[in-house]
Amino acid sequence: MPALPPLRIAVIGTGNFAEVCHIPGIISHPAAEVVSVYGRRLEAARALADRFGIAGATDEFAAICEDPNIDAVTIATAHVAHASQALMALRAGKHVFCEKPLGMNAAEAREMAAVGEASGKIHQVAFTFRYNYGLSEMRRRITAGEIGKPFLARIQYDRWDGLSADWVTSWRSKTQFAGAGILFEVGSHLFDITRHVLGPIDSVIGYTHLVPRDAADEISGEMAPAETDDLFSAWVRHESGVRTQIFTSRVTPPFAELGYLEIVGDKGALKASLSRGGVDRLKASTPGVPAWSELPLPVEASDGQPHALPRMIHSFVDACLRGKLDPGVDASFRDGLEAQLAMAALLESQTAERWIRLDAVK
Repeated sequence: MPALPPLRIAVIGTGNFAEVCHIPGIISHPAAEVVSVYGRRLEAARALADRFGIAGATDEFAAICEDPNIDAVTIATAHVAHASQALMALRAGKHVFCEKPLGMNAAEAREMAAVGEASGKIHQVAFTFRYNYGLSEMRRRITAGEIGKPFLARIQYDRWDGLSADWVTSWRSKTQFAGAGILFEVGSHLFDITRHVLGPIDSVIGYTHLVPRDAADEISGEMAPAETDDLFSAWVRHESGVRTQIFTSRVTPPFAELGYLEIVGDKGALKASLSRGGVDRLKASTPGVPAWSELPLPVEASDGQPHALPRMIHSFVDACLRGKLDPGVDASFRDGLEAQLAMAALLESQTAERWIRLDAVK
């Protein structure tokens, strides 16, 4: 039987993540190829394509969607562009992989999920933490009952980046383009991973905080204010009754090795790293042996590389080829919507000063 032709993918966006994640992930898969790069500036798209030996480059997104020789797109653009680009691509019959957050608000995410589900095409969100070996093993052990009945989860993910001497403002610092700061950048991952491991979220309460400051704009060099949140803290109530405590910041010293998810049950606890794979560990503690002990993971977990990134992109290619996501690990636009609803509930709770149920979010 002759081999099937490779999946032909266009990468949308010319920023850092397109270069370090999307393109390398696709070209390292034996059954996929990048056939074009889209950018708002043609010269940027052409330069990125040339660095990887990619033939196509364009600044016309409609041309990508209309091209019958393109099977799928991966979207790595500013948050404000996700909805319009994903919707146009889905309606044109393309499979779509979209960076998080899914949209700028709940309304956009609802439409994206609905259109994705009606399209018959693969629609996947880039929730990287799902592809860490430690997180997968944590989920398996909890399902197997190894820590008994979970009742509490804790997530800590903080760093100094936002107050470092070389920090600059960018589109991520501007509400118009980013929607939110650390809440959207990291919070979308965190609400998803706690839901992925512990089940649906019922309600959220929390707050965000911005440290007022100016910094040089990364393009113009002119001083500009930071507009998006620098930290957030939240409590999450799952439908199962488990409560999750989250603290995430870009303006405080790291509490641990970048970040972790800790889940406590009545027989013990597990703690998994949150990263792109460079730090990928799983530890256990019990009432009888409180000291954290390292649990075995595949040898690839300790390679020191951001292995969650290619695993995630490969999962999208594999899903397109077989015609469905792997529900045990992959995140659909419906999962992206649920994370968006949790973030919207947090923002509403900050104003209302009370718990907000996800099913009440407008």
